[in-house]
Amino acid sequence: MDKPFEPECTFSERALQLTSSAIREILKVTERPDVISFAGGLPAPSGFPVEVVREAFDKVLVSNGRSALQYGPTEGYSPLRAWVADDLNRSGAHVTPEQILIVSGSQQALDLLGKVLIDKDSKVMVETPSYLGALQSFSLYQPRYESVASDEGGLIPEALTPASARGARFLYALPNFQNPTGRTLTRHRREALVQQAARLNLPVVEDDPYGELRYAGEHQPSLLSLGGEAGAHVIRMGSFSKVLAPGLRLGYIAASRALIDKMVQAKQATDLHTSTLTQMAVYEIVKDGFLAKHLPTVRELYRQQCGYMLDALQQEFPAAATWTRPEGGMFIWVTLPEGIDTTQLLQQAIAEKVAFVPGQPFYANTPAPRNTLRLSFVTVPEEKIRSGMATLGRLIKAQLG
Repeated sequence: MDKPFEPECTFSERALQLTSSAIREILKVTERPDVISFAGGLPAPSGFPVEVVREAFDKVLVSNGRSALQYGPTEGYSPLRAWVADDLNRSGAHVTPEQILIVSGSQQALDLLGKVLIDKDSKVMVETPSYLGALQSFSLYQPRYESVASDEGGLIPEALTPASARGARFLYALPNFQNPTGRTLTRHRREALVQQAARLNLPVVEDDPYGELRYAGEHQPSLLSLGGEAGAHVIRMGSFSKVLAPGLRLGYIAASRALIDKMVQAKQATDLHTSTLTQMAVYEIVKDGFLAKHLPTVRELYRQQCGYMLDALQQEFPAAATWTRPEGGMFIWVTLPEGIDTTQLLQQAIAEKVAFVPGQPFYANTPAPRNTLRLSFVTVPEEKIRSGMATLGRLIKAQLG
């Protein structure tokens, strides 16, 4: 048989910098139903309000189908933008609908921020460790990362110094139930962070996809609301993926009018606008307070799942291992004794049909610790959590001798 014609392309310098997501590559291995996977940061499907979503799409198509299937404004569906602004303002922010851009999932917001704020070799400040999806998105624009020191309480505001922040385009941070560590910034650290950012004239990107998923501890104010009082420039990202369903691919970004206008121009060159039908359906779902009724059930589910994993870790892992105890969200961060390489441990675990994500890819700069790992617990039944933790614990203890 003749070989198919495959013309060669000359890739751009930017394309040559692209790499696959470490998590997505692991997920390819874990597609088999017999694998217990703690790898993917996927919300629990049992929390998806399938019937409510179906009814919303049906209602929009019946009552306003032609508009829903038409092109729409790049900025987003006006009633949904107004709802987002009102929701943020109820939590202490002071934004207008004109300061809201609806995007096709918060990953698009990250990409648009990179397009309009990052030049090659621009300094971008990130937590240690940070969200892998953000690092992957920003890296396309070839920044120079400045890692900000963090501890068990998360980002250390005092680590933001005039020298480290000089010339930085922005600081990227996840204050609530951070991905990958599950850590949450305290009220004191939030206030110190926005005050220091204001002094340094450093924009702060507050990524908060998990903030509504708190199941322990006390609610903390957003950086956006605190930033207004401190005079800091806070850019807030949010998503409907974790509170409704990720398949909707719907998120938002709240920022100054000047930044929103520039991101609108970038989005016009990307996809014109986010799905009108999806925006209208989501507005139909949330406009009368559905989330206030729906989220307590999701929070309780996640609280139980987190409890199962914390209990299994205590029972199965060696005493020398430590881990975070999240107050919300989907992740636990484990630190193993020095000398254990979690990338090698993953290969052993996969051979025994258990998967997790090694910690190394979450660090912007090298050398990164080799003895950390991320566990996601919300999609795995209790018996499989306990079985998977027993397997991992056995493999770790074998390496310790």
